Amino acid sequence: MLLRRPVAFAHRSIPRALFHTSRAAWALKHFKLADIGEGITEVEVIKWNIKPSAAVHTFDPLCEVQSDKASVEITSPFDGVVKELFVEEGQVAKVGQDLCTIEVADDSTAAEEDVQSSQTTTPPDEPVQHPDAPVQKSAPEQTHPRPPTRRPHPLDPNVPQETRAPGSPTHDILAAPSVRHCARSHDVDLSKLAPGSGKDGRIEKRDIDAFLQGGAKQDAASHAAFHPAIAQDGQDTIVELSRTRHNMWKAMEKSLAIPQFTFSTTLDLTDLHHMLPTLNSHIPTHYLPPSHQPTHDPVISPASFHTPPATPSVPPSAHYTRLTYLPILLKTLSRAMLAWPLFRSSITPSSSSSSSSSSSSSPKPTLTLRPHADISIALSTPTGLYTPTIPSVDTLSIYTLAARLKHLSHLGRQVPCALTPTDMPKRGGTLSVSNVGGIGTVDSAAPVLVPGGGVAIVAIGRAKWVWDVDRGDGKGERRLKVGVSWSADHRVVEGAEMVAFMETWRSWVEAPQRLIADSV
Repeated sequence: MLLRRPVAFAHRSIPRALFHTSRAAWALKHFKLADIGEGITEVEVIKWNIKPSAAVHTFDPLCEVQSDKASVEITSPFDGVVKELFVEEGQVAKVGQDLCTIEVADDSTAAEEDVQSSQTTTPPDEPVQHPDAPVQKSAPEQTHPRPPTRRPHPLDPNVPQETRAPGSPTHDILAAPSVRHCARSHDVDLSKLAPGSGKDGRIEKRDIDAFLQGGAKQDAASHAAFHPAIAQDGQDTIVELSRTRHNMWKAMEKSLAIPQFTFSTTLDLTDLHHMLPTLNSHIPTHYLPPSHQPTHDPVISPASFHTPPATPSVPPSAHYTRLTYLPILLKTLSRAMLAWPLFRSSITPSSSSSSSSSSSSSPKPTLTLRPHADISIALSTPTGLYTPTIPSVDTLSIYTLAARLKHLSHLGRQVPCALTPTDMPKRGGTLSVSNVGGIGTVDSAAPVLVPGGGVAIVAIGRAKWVWDVDRGDGKGERRLKVGVSWSADHRVVEGAEMVAFMETWRSWVEAPQRLIADSV
């Protein structure tokens, strides 16, 4: 038996790769930024969750990154020790670039050493330990930092009860990255909120809001991170644009290359307004919050003959109690888009770049016609302007559209923004809608169409009651009207086509009874 100093692990659970009779070999792994998809080529590192020389385990969060579309939490693929960080917080990393290096145990090398040591005899210069002889102390061996104990999933039934206690570490608590960021910004200990009100005890942002309203102290430092302080000496303060706002800057500069046709008009919402109470009284129960859902089953139920299909799962952020005009306007707009294929088209990306070339041999630009109405929604968020897309609006009900809009609005209000590439696909919609009337009293606007924003964009103002002198046999009539303003890509949309398309939309909005005949 070889004389070897035993290594005390102090009751720590470490990966099996470290259990060798010989000294484990260590390899340096370069962790690169993987391709996130949706055409994303670079991201901004918002926050590092680890520091050099820190031990990490597989699936431990390494950092949070922000792309043009969403924020993503990147986790460690290895068990090991972080050696070096290559991208600082606030810097931009490109796909394929090294983010950090992690020193990990090399199983293959250690296994070869085990085989070799089992085939060799005892070295002559290393004494053999006899049972009656005193234990000889060898020189201390140099060891590498050991990774931390693997922590079980909080929902594992084999987890001891004490690990689920409210005082457990924050990383053992179920919460989205945006919720953790919000908790850090307000100096809130998530362990005090566990379990949360979400699914499987997940902590939601509403749990943090309720805790803060109960008297928790807000972290002034994190508040200053999103609200730049005013200089006390009266001097100017230079504020660098955020990544999202900088992207908006670049998109608006590119929009100058698009010749645009613009005009404004109004829509009469009076008949639609009279329909809203009926629509609100028949909202499907799965779209209602729990407090508004029926507490008991009816005495006579359709399920007495056959169990109906299960209702779709709706997240709490998509629940609502009343409809607004916007989902109905989107539904009627999709009907007009079905009648006008031009407004279900988008400029083919390959042709858009070739059209800018002055060469006479360049192929002609092309349009890609889509089978359904894909509409993008301009969404103002605390971190900037985003345009999530609702695909196939013509196939969705008004109630489903209302739930989608509410859920997208909830994701956009998170800090950092919780919208994902799925919510904002690369090709976007063929039309964009900006509901500026939800912000203030706006009659008309001049929306700007940016590259990738489709062939047209419409800004919807705030509805208000006006006296229409052209109604009531010359006596006038009180009507509810809303202003709408259009901007179209004049390279592919003629002015007359834009006006005619608007009149098709008007025929649906001002006669909403047509939706009944259309089986909506």
